[in-house]
Amino acid sequence: MQPIDVTSQVWERLLAVRQGTSCTCCGGWTPGEDAALALYGPLARRDLGPVTVAQIGQSLDGRIATVTGDARDVSGPDGLAHLHRMRALVDGVAIGVRTALHDTPRLTVRLCQGRNPARIVIDPRGRLPDDAPVLRADGARRIVVQATDRPRPEGVEVIRLPVRGDLLDPQEILAALREAGLSSVMIEGGGITISRFLEAGLLTRLQVAVAPLLIGAGQQSLTMPSPTESLSDALRPETRVYSLGSDVVFDCALSPTAQAASRPLHDAPQSVSGS
Repeated sequence: MQPIDVTSQVWERLLAVRQGTSCTCCGGWTPGEDAALALYGPLARRDLGPVTVAQIGQSLDGRIATVTGDARDVSGPDGLAHLHRMRALVDGVAIGVRTALHDTPRLTVRLCQGRNPARIVIDPRGRLPDDAPVLRADGARRIVVQATDRPRPEGVEVIRLPVRGDLLDPQEILAALREAGLSSVMIEGGGITISRFLEAGLLTRLQVAVAPLLIGAGQQSLTMPSPTESLSDALRPETRVYSLGSDVVFDCALSPTAQAASRPLHDAPQSVSGS
């Protein structure tokens, strides 16, 4: 397991990679800085085409909330900082309407330097109220993907898609978001929404951040709509493990694009400063 060290120089480099003006492989870095570049570099890169990453934070016993639905403190402080870094590196962050209603997230970047991503709510029946925190105007794009013709406040983009068995199809959602100009998308929650994109084979990467606590009962983490019956058929992604400090993250590559993003951009290191 590799401990990461997100120094100011590392973060400046990652933001430059996101802008297409630098790379993650050149320069003189400490082992912890190298690990941070390896973890976040695949999200920052834009040279390998569209990326869809999912992130979920859970307890040691695989729970994301208590029996009362309390999910606020599942991730430790370093796990939360990690989530905000991921938000800063992608074009848009998507959640299901149940997560938007229950957790009232803002989906903004507050724990690191960076721009707020486009905020996307998947809301087939139009249940999200117009005054939800995720729809507040702050300069970032706000998008609702829905099947109804419910109007939304000025400035909120609406993507209308047909329902398939009372649900919106993940592939159609992702295609519509790409059409809207969002090349790099993070599916942040909840567990059911992430599982649907995972089962549909649409995720480039999956990051599971595990915090050292035992909840005992409550909402489970990933629950596939069509679970595997035999371990021989289970997904076994190429996985790297990093210590965030308070949490441990499993970074899973689910596609050839993800595996390519983990490799250096250049064949050999060049003499470039870490900044």
